[in-house]
Amino acid sequence: MDKPLVVAVSGVKNSGKTTLIEAVLPLLAEAGLNVAVVKHDGHTFLSDPPSTDTGRFMAAGAAGTAIFDGEKYKIVKKQPVSEDYLITQFPEAHLILLEGFKYTRWPKLEVVRRGNSEGPVSDPATLLALVTDLPLEVPGVPVLPLNRPEETAAFLLRLHKEGLPHA
Repeated sequence: MDKPLVVAVSGVKNSGKTTLIEAVLPLLAEAGLNVAVVKHDGHTFLSDPPSTDTGRFMAAGAAGTAIFDGEKYKIVKKQPVSEDYLITQFPEAHLILLEGFKYTRWPKLEVVRRGNSEGPVSDPATLLALVTDLPLEVPGVPVLPLNRPEETAAFLLRLHKEGLPHA
């Protein structure tokens, strides 16, 4: 399999990134794409609730834990990691969506939602499209309607089929 297409879904806090990803995932899966999502958390997150066995192991000082059930697994390690490394963990994916990452080099869809933000904050050179409910224009950047996830899914499917546009 070729390397997966990697696209960030970016935007300011509470712009609707997670909601958009959640809406396009079943559409992409229905079209036959295997999609993985890597989410950046700007804060420290609790990997497991303290009441679980794995949470108790981490609280007791484990450097890492793993849990599996035969269909899925989760590995938690206390060590620095980058999105580049996490991307390599999904070689079976056709598409990897990075949730967040608005200031990175990754090509991105930026979500701009009325009442939450007034315009894109990402470097225009990294924008593949704006997903918005505002009348915004960035030269050379397509605009997709925020409340029509099927159009965003179709855009991502075209990118997967045709590849990223070249600068």
